[in-house]
Amino acid sequence: MQKKRIVLNYPSRLVDQPVISKLVKDYDLIVNIMRARITPKEEGRLVLELTGKRAGMEAGFKYLSEIGVKVQPLAQDVKWHEDRCTHCTACISVCPTKALDVERTNMEVSFKRDKCIACELCIPVCPYQAMEILF
Repeated sequence: MQKKRIVLNYPSRLVDQPVISKLVKDYDLIVNIMRARITPKEEGRLVLELTGKRAGMEAGFKYLSEIGVKVQPLAQDVKWHEDRCTHCTACISVCPTKALDVERTNMEVSFKRDKCIACELCIPVCPYQAMEILF
């Protein structure tokens, strides 16, 4: 089983279509919607965690591409500006997935993109604006 965190960008013409249910039913994918911003007659964006067999995942991505849904890895929408980070650790306690963590030996903050769910809890607590979510 594969697991991928992705961002889907829907054109406005597809917002009222059962795209996610088709991924579940036709491609046997498990869908965890982590975040959504969909408004009728406007472009929609979803942050998903997809789980499934490789063949189902590939076929599902092909289906999305064919109908005009743009797919990108979640990591492209989350940016850690390491040059702005002073390793103050203000973000560590609010991160629910431990994507932001501190190495205790040298007290440096690290960011693990694969654990990030783009919850944005780190944004208001960082005094140096080291985290950016492009959503």
